[in-house]
Amino acid sequence: MEFEETRREVAAGTHMLADFGLATGVRASLGHVSVRVPNEPNKFVVKGRGYRLDTLARMRPEDMVLCDLEANLVEGPPEIVPCFEVKIHSCIYKARPDVQSVVHVHPRFTVVMSVVGATIHSICNEGNRLVMDPLPVYPKQKIITTDEEGAAVARLLGDGRAMLLYGHGAVTAGRTMEQSMTDMIQLEHQAEMNYYAYSMVGPDYPYVSRERVIEFGSGGSQFELPHFKQAIAKAGMPRYSGVWAAWYEAAAAEL
Repeated sequence: MEFEETRREVAAGTHMLADFGLATGVRASLGHVSVRVPNEPNKFVVKGRGYRLDTLARMRPEDMVLCDLEANLVEGPPEIVPCFEVKIHSCIYKARPDVQSVVHVHPRFTVVMSVVGATIHSICNEGNRLVMDPLPVYPKQKIITTDEEGAAVARLLGDGRAMLLYGHGAVTAGRTMEQSMTDMIQLEHQAEMNYYAYSMVGPDYPYVSRERVIEFGSGGSQFELPHFKQAIAKAGMPRYSGVWAAWYEAAAAEL
């Protein structure tokens, strides 16, 4: 049951990469989301390779493959092998027991910023803490296929949540798929804002300082403010999962 639920979760995340334009057009088959199987942390589910029609938007739960932490195929559809860069996932999981989900994709603006050598800074609120410090950049464009390359990516990521691959894409790692996916979506959003600023002003464009980013996230909950206490007393505490629930529900409906 855990395996089946994880396959469905990964399939929904795979669709989400296409839904957000991170894997469309010439990149329609490029990118993958993985999630550890909750009751078997030495195994994870990820998209494979070898499908007759290989696009992320077409993937279904039964198309996903199960791998171990050596990137060996444990279970999957006939004639389907793990994704070519499965070592990104397996090596990060081996190095980071806290990580439960990994995403790799080729976001347009993130790739451009990595090649021009421009640091992705905080420009807007969404994902501002993710980029308030410079992200590490893997210096090669080649795909990550070996233990040595996967281990190098894991070392560069360290205990962080995001990193760039020069001229190639990005990797995010999270405690949940919600975190790894949201980080990737917001990273590309920040990269796009940086691209516009760079294009308008040049390489010395202004950005939101680290101090202002920290200030943005400081302070207590809005629910402690008098007018919200009044609203909660009258209406009850809000019960919602935020925008993630809407994103996930839309992606899962496509399966």
